[in-house]
Amino acid sequence: MKKNILTLSLLFAISLCLSFIPAEQKFLPTSLRITIINELGNVEEGAKVILYKSKEDYNQEKNAIGEPQTTDKKGRVTFKKLEPVVYFVHAEKGDRNNYGAGVQTDTLQEGRINKVNIVIE
Repeated sequence: MKKNILTLSLLFAISLCLSFIPAEQKFLPTSLRITIINELGNVEEGAKVILYKSKEDYNQEKNAIGEPQTTDKKGRVTFKKLEPVVYFVHAEKGDRNNYGAGVQTDTLQEGRINKVNIVIE
């Protein structure tokens, strides 16, 4: 009987502690949703997007995070299961790219879907 009460008390204490963690951090991996837009502000379907973890890798175009992704009809790609750090984005479609128009994200927030717009021109 005492053992059952102790077990129930322990389970209650654990569930109480977990209830104070935001739901996003319990269930969602850290993700980055990138929307590619052109200089007029229109979304770009079919743009190739590559993610890098360092500026050096970005400059040398090596050690990409995962496979390159292609934007959907809403101009979006999503990279999942990322670390909460700064990333560097390369986006291109035809002869347009994002050089000089923003390539670095802010530090991602853990357990959230982080969102960023990238302009190609």
